[in-house]
Amino acid sequence: MHVFYTPDIETDPELPEEEAGHCLRVLRLTVGDEVMLTDGKGCFYKAVISAATGKRCQVKVTETIRQEPFWTGHLHLAMAPTKNMDRTEWFAEKATEIGFDELSFLNCRFSERKVLKTERIEKIVVSAVKQSLKARKPVVNEMTDFGRFMERGFTGQKFIAHCYEGEKPLLKDVLVPGEDALVLIGPEGDFSREEVEKAESLGFRPVSLGKSRLRTETAALVAVHIMNLLNS
Repeated sequence: MHVFYTPDIETDPELPEEEAGHCLRVLRLTVGDEVMLTDGKGCFYKAVISAATGKRCQVKVTETIRQEPFWTGHLHLAMAPTKNMDRTEWFAEKATEIGFDELSFLNCRFSERKVLKTERIEKIVVSAVKQSLKARKPVVNEMTDFGRFMERGFTGQKFIAHCYEGEKPLLKDVLVPGEDALVLIGPEGDFSREEVEKAESLGFRPVSLGKSRLRTETAALVAVHIMNLLNS
């Protein structure tokens, strides 16, 4: 059954314009056809198309199905986007398929990409939510300067993965299951030493993701996978 993202379905029985277009023009569904909806907030809805006119599609919900969380804690990944946007988009898709709660983008000293529009990332995340049959959509935050991001208050565990020498335990060995977790991943040129020191002064623990040298998007995906597995 086809799944459509309808964040306001509890108050509005009409599919968002883009979802309606896909439903009516691409899939050629019509009145009486059954569809599955997700609000991205934890619920699926079985529904029937009740009206289809032009670009508008209204539905009648027949059953609400709450999906229990697949993992515990709030899993947050903050990364510097890659110069090649295809790599960041690939990460967003795969991380959503695996499962996490929040994605933030950092503008760091050595970032090669200083501007990022999240509209495209949002669409990729929504598509991955539907494809992987998840009822919860990760929050996608606008790009923020590293210093400003660090001024926010974060509850739970805080980690920063970087390539500088020093004693760094593996993330998998120090992450405590069941608690909120935030992991920072730097740009291709890594965090600056000043950024690492700033993070450490605010309680972020340096960690390693393994012996291999990883690309930014690979490191970010490994971090999400570790968080997800230990909290599943």
